[in-house]
Amino acid sequence: MKTFALSPSSGAGTPDVAGFFDPRTFSVQYVVSDPATRQCAIIDPVHDFDEKSGATATHHADELLAYVKDQGLQVQWILDTHPHADHFSAAQYLSEKTGAPTAIGEKVVEVQKLWKELYHWPDFPADGSQWDRLFAEGDSFRIGELEARVMFSPGHTLASITYVIGDAAFVHDTLFQPDFGTARADFPGGDARQLWRSIQAILVLPGATRLFTGHDYMPDGREPQWESTVREQRETNKHLAGGVTEDDYTAMRDERDSELPMPKLILHSLQINTRGGHLPEPEANGKRYLKIPLDALEGAAWE
Repeated sequence: MKTFALSPSSGAGTPDVAGFFDPRTFSVQYVVSDPATRQCAIIDPVHDFDEKSGATATHHADELLAYVKDQGLQVQWILDTHPHADHFSAAQYLSEKTGAPTAIGEKVVEVQKLWKELYHWPDFPADGSQWDRLFAEGDSFRIGELEARVMFSPGHTLASITYVIGDAAFVHDTLFQPDFGTARADFPGGDARQLWRSIQAILVLPGATRLFTGHDYMPDGREPQWESTVREQRETNKHLAGGVTEDDYTAMRDERDSELPMPKLILHSLQINTRGGHLPEPEANGKRYLKIPLDALEGAAWE
């Protein structure tokens, strides 16, 4: 199975994009680098977790560090697109290893408030202080000489953002590959109509813009893929092409989502990812514990 691919820079102002696929969670991690300065950012890194044994590990994050070292890169940013529901974020681990600051969208505080209630964390600071920077719509930053900007892309979650870096856009869980369609919008705080509007904002980017997704579920058993273009998405995405309207899309998405079971790690992951990737503090016996609320996601479909 293909688990790595490099999408090379096409010239000045465009990044090299290395994608790393995790078959356990169907997630894609990225190292986005400036060929001119060898500066880079890591996007949506995975901290390994086995829900059957409760074991944690850093195999995938260490793979990213090995690539960075091998390529002679310097990590400038650790970026998450949103608080993930299907894997732990390795942002904190990688920040500790590299010294690079962590960042996410500013609306993460709304997600924190929501999950603070679900987990019954009365003392939890839902203020985004677990990250070094909170990005707002239109914010800009640099990776070496590359220009990067932030688009607010809610719908899948309240806090989802898209990073546009040169000719590449990291669209997290708004769009998947055209043969799989688009993301669900039924998580707490999600909204199908907002998701449609976020997708439309992405699809007005130049047609040649490279789009990099957060997951691939390999329909019909094909090899993993995670790169497309705006033009390909406009013309062939199974949920969007052919004159689909906002109302059509919203009705389709709501009906489809009502039949989907929740991700198996949503209640595990959000208590890590709303903390910026920090694992729970060890208790008196030296062990860390997760807290799983029962009957918290009312109405979710059973598998």
